[in-house]
Amino acid sequence: MESNNVGYGIGDSSYKMAGELPGIIKLVNDFYDNMDTLSKAKNIRSMHSTDLSDSKKKLSYFLSGWLGGPKLYTKHYGSINIPMAHKHLKVGIEESEAWLLCMKKSVDNQPYEKAFKLYLMDQLSVPAERIRMIANQ
Repeated sequence: MESNNVGYGIGDSSYKMAGELPGIIKLVNDFYDNMDTLSKAKNIRSMHSTDLSDSKKKLSYFLSGWLGGPKLYTKHYGSINIPMAHKHLKVGIEESEAWLLCMKKSVDNQPYEKAFKLYLMDQLSVPAERIRMIANQ
């Protein structure tokens, strides 16, 4: 993908750089494939149901709005506070790093420009850290 010369995080620029909903769905599918196959992700995979269909849909819809696109999660499921939604899980540094590893491998597999990949991983580290902090209170 070529740069649209708009700063990431402004309007829907990140959503467009991610390939809009089809690109986000591919990212999410790759993410959960990584969670299924990486030994370091075994613990976080066990926090999910066997059927990942609902998780995939929810994450895709969340990322759509989070990246500046349509607010599909809110439309279909209502509002969400990501850290509080994960408060019931045991998420420590190991789990947070495993989640970020699965996401990094997925991001690296996408046709995004390098600068967007770096930006996206930097942005995703924020909710990952907030989830870890809330889960350990």
